[in-house]
Amino acid sequence: MHLACRIRRKQKAPKSVSTCGISPSCFGLVRVHRFRAPTLPAASSRKDREPVIRPASADTCLSTLELLKDVHLGLALPCHGPARLALLSGHYLYYHYGCDGLDDRGWGCGYRTLQTLCSWPEGQSSSVPGLATIQAALEDMGDKPPGFRDSRDWIGCVEASLCLEHFGGLQGRLCHVPRGAGLLGELERLYSHFMEGGGPVMVGGDADAQSKALLGICEGPGPETYILILDPHYWGTPKNSRELQAAGWVGWQKVSSVFDSNSFYNLCLTRRT
Repeated sequence: MHLACRIRRKQKAPKSVSTCGISPSCFGLVRVHRFRAPTLPAASSRKDREPVIRPASADTCLSTLELLKDVHLGLALPCHGPARLALLSGHYLYYHYGCDGLDDRGWGCGYRTLQTLCSWPEGQSSSVPGLATIQAALEDMGDKPPGFRDSRDWIGCVEASLCLEHFGGLQGRLCHVPRGAGLLGELERLYSHFMEGGGPVMVGGDADAQSKALLGICEGPGPETYILILDPHYWGTPKNSRELQAAGWVGWQKVSSVFDSNSFYNLCLTRRT
């Protein structure tokens, strides 16, 4: 699936941002200013790009659920004898559609991915903002216009980076990839991020206008590279991690096939301050 909900505005990058020799397509470890966001291409404004994904229990009326932690643990590796393997450090909670009793199917994947990022590295919900709090913060900091609160407007990686800064404790490093095929060129960056103690990476685009989190990377021994993906579009009451793994809501996928070559992608790499 699936990757970031839309980014609807273009804004000037903060003057304090310096590439420091890094490729212009990626920003270094930046503390994003509250009132400005790095200029990244705008995602499509169409709200119907994110299909509603409904398992058999879609008609269930969800109340606040007990969140599962570190749901990737126990997964088999995608290949035997990998040449390189790197996973996120720390712990996280799995936030997904309806997990707090709010039916956000079709528009909430970016918020749920951001909540997963905010639960890292302790894997606790105490510092995780709710959807209404996220919307209020984005409106208060001037990133969104009046009326954004209580809307069903999407958010993406730029908004996630701003919120990580606003709520404190974490940093979001923003990276732009013009086309999905270009993510193959970012594998070394992702590998270094996880090896250096980084947390979940939020990712999303325009043609592929769905958000999800990357939790790790596995290379070889052959030419194929795999990425560990956590999908927030689940609707229901998961009993345990094995259920989510068996249904593919968290799992390894081939980099060569999971990303849309016609879509640009933005990434928000989570790190401790």
